[in-house]
Amino acid sequence: MQINAYLNFNGQCEAAFKFYEQVLGGKILMMSRFEDSPMAQQMPAEMRGKVLHARIQIGDALIMGSDPPPDRFSPQKGFALSLQVKTVAEAEKIFQVLAENSQVGMPLGKTFFAARFGMLTDRFGVPWMIVCEKEG
Repeated sequence: MQINAYLNFNGQCEAAFKFYEQVLGGKILMMSRFEDSPMAQQMPAEMRGKVLHARIQIGDALIMGSDPPPDRFSPQKGFALSLQVKTVAEAEKIFQVLAENSQVGMPLGKTFFAARFGMLTDRFGVPWMIVCEKEG
């Protein structure tokens, strides 16, 4: 059994997954669009090029996502993706890039439980926690 996060975006799934692929060293495994589905003609024209379903591999994690129709979209809340990294330098680099045009909830810094820890909601509305447990 495996549990995977499924993220809903407000029309930005493709941009978000391409960003995560670049920044986090991920690999987009698949991306299908509404226009490729049997329901394409039932969708408004502005939705046909949006992402119906996508999967990205980041390390050992598989994250899925889509662009739901605007009347079914609700912002991400009540969770965060926790990204565990091995070095302080990696934590600082990733946090800095994810923090661009984002809302930082807790700046990256040393805590009693980690060499570095920080929280933010990125430019795509996805909440992240960046954690590096040991100095290195």
